[in-house]
Amino acid sequence: MTIKVVAKHYVKPEKIEEFIGLCKNLVEETLKEEGCIEYGLYQDSEKLEILTMIEEWKDENSLGEHFDSRHFKEIVPLVSEYLEKDAEVNVYKKRL
Repeated sequence: MTIKVVAKHYVKPEKIEEFIGLCKNLVEETLKEEGCIEYGLYQDSEKLEILTMIEEWKDENSLGEHFDSRHFKEIVPLVSEYLEKDAEVNVYKKRL
């Protein structure tokens, strides 16, 4: 059963470009993971400070392996210093 993750980040306006730069390596490395179907960073077209990671994974095991990956553990803790508030993360299981 595929898994979708939507991780919405509210980035400090003066930190947007730095945040995108930090996420670039995370996206590149994650796309190489075996269970990764889609992984990308999207910017809201009107509220530029909202940047959302939209992900699709083969299954829960693949997502768990992602959370244990070196690049995830190195980069994700650094993201918090760029945020106005905590990220909103939702995990969805495909039903139909």
